[in-house]
Amino acid sequence: MSLDVSPRLLAEAESGDVREEDFVETVRTSLPYAYHLIARLVGELRSGTAEFADNQTPPPSEKERGQLLRALSSDAIRGSLERHFGVALAFQNCHRVAVFPPEAQGGETHTRFTSLRAQILNQSPEFRDC
Repeated sequence: MSLDVSPRLLAEAESGDVREEDFVETVRTSLPYAYHLIARLVGELRSGTAEFADNQTPPPSEKERGQLLRALSSDAIRGSLERHFGVALAFQNCHRVAVFPPEAQGGETHTRFTSLRAQILNQSPEFRDC
């Protein structure tokens, strides 16, 4: 799954630095499922009292799963989304993405969510091919 990079953004990258706002817009339009899922989780985090918000619902198709995997597997995309939304992202399997306040990184809840134990406990046979 590749980003749909506009000729203008490509020219910008070829001549030097890229504005992060332009890159995030490319991510939003290229990976809409991933972008909107993270945006929804950010809204849940900010409107609630929980320490984090996470998604436990599988994507509707492999296309959407691919978008989520692409967004979270790229350091540039993931980092841009974290800075854009002002959160720290954590990811356990093919669809369980969580958003934390940035200051929660390294804290007890974040560490528990990203632990080896949590990763193992969050596995099931249907995730083997994702």
